[in-house]
Amino acid sequence: MARDDGDQAVLDGGRDSRARGVRGGTMTNEKSVHFTSGENVLVMGLGRSGLATVEVLRARGAEVWGVDDKPAEQIEPAIREIEAAGATFLDREELERVLPKIGAAVLSPGVPLTTQTVRRVQDRGIPVYSEIEVAYRICRAPILAVTGTKGKTTTTALLGAMLAAAGRTVHVGGNIGNALIRETAKSAPEDWVVAEVSSFQLESIRSFKPRVSLILNLSPDHLDRYHSMEEYREAKLRIFANQGVGDIFVGNLDDPYLAPLATDVESYRIPCEAWWFSREPHRNSTLYVREEKIYFVKPGAPRAQALMPVNEIPLLGEHNVINVMGAAGAALAAGVPVTAIREAVKNFRALPHRLQMVGEIDGVRYVDDSKGTNPGAVIAALKSFEPGRIVAICGGKAKGTDFSEMGDELDARARAVVLLGEASEAIATHVVRVPLSRAENMEEAVEQARSLAQPGDVVLLSPGCASFDMFESAEHRGRVFTAAVETLAQRGATRGA
Repeated sequence: MARDDGDQAVLDGGRDSRARGVRGGTMTNEKSVHFTSGENVLVMGLGRSGLATVEVLRARGAEVWGVDDKPAEQIEPAIREIEAAGATFLDREELERVLPKIGAAVLSPGVPLTTQTVRRVQDRGIPVYSEIEVAYRICRAPILAVTGTKGKTTTTALLGAMLAAAGRTVHVGGNIGNALIRETAKSAPEDWVVAEVSSFQLESIRSFKPRVSLILNLSPDHLDRYHSMEEYREAKLRIFANQGVGDIFVGNLDDPYLAPLATDVESYRIPCEAWWFSREPHRNSTLYVREEKIYFVKPGAPRAQALMPVNEIPLLGEHNVINVMGAAGAALAAGVPVTAIREAVKNFRALPHRLQMVGEIDGVRYVDDSKGTNPGAVIAALKSFEPGRIVAICGGKAKGTDFSEMGDELDARARAVVLLGEASEAIATHVVRVPLSRAENMEEAVEQARSLAQPGDVVLLSPGCASFDMFESAEHRGRVFTAAVETLAQRGATRGA
């Protein structure tokens, strides 16, 4: 349970009714909860977000208990941390004794709503909140929330940079790596908060209401958790469920899962003003590209304004043009001047493990895209480089997704593919035209990729899978890849000497 990954109920799809009840807004027996002195709160899941929640709620005076499905001996550092904050750790046997005094429970990201612990809490009629819901309730600043299947961390960081370039005090948190609740707890009314939110976090919101919401794209992901792509989509669409007059939703008009929201078919679902961005100008486009420049036309304005040339974007890949338009749309909706947006983009650099070049050996570039954990992200990464000049390293722990489209792109764009991890065979069945090899570990994969690459090629780590079969996290996987590349470079330098 400690792992961090990631109104009417919009998620149904045949799941357990108790899980649907949590997603479905305010419970009938729910009392007003302020997460402060005199209240008893249970935090479920003691990963990064859970620990931050304990810290913040204790600082606000609440009595806090923590529980985790992992055995106590496996999370001893977390237990010591919450006890140092004045909270109490409960094992699962002790939970029943404490539940009668609990007034609210907070669910950490990555903890499914259908676990036995969550069900025991729900059976007692205790309202369950996501960490981002609690973060919202204690926040005094307006929130700009970003979600999507791929690119959301880069876009969140870029949006924060745009606000900072405009002289705003900005707090960036959420799925980007630091808990949102810690950022909102220290925000002032004149500040801004930029939040990266996942589908897991959005599942159990009640009143979470960003000033600006942004959905970058949607493609199949986490289908080991959701019964269908439609259920996953519905979780993402909760980002704008509570928005209203004065709020703005920003969406990708080119995305087939989002475009229906811009039509008469589903436009009624967006309860606030909607801005759309697209690669080409359309009737509904607020931001678009024309003649290699990004333009912005505010709804109701007589003419468009040029924001910046595409060639000023320092990030690799066509998908990053989309990310920039999404971030720019959200920044403009928050009143950020065009000059600050342009300055932030020009000065922005790729984040670690996201198409990050980590070395060049004998004319071959090595690129770490370890955060590419779904097939859509792999496809976007492949399209960032010259076809036929890529040796791809793929594989890991599958998330219930279909690898067929990813296999087609590997066939079309890669020189060769090196596979590792649990999903190797599942991916291999969809790669039929290019040479395949298999590796037992990352060091071996990098060695094989080097032998297959030619000067001018790119060795691209873009797994298309989660990392938990072989690594602690996607970041750990990227660090191991970088270390293997550095070992190759040192070996070559030694031979040269």
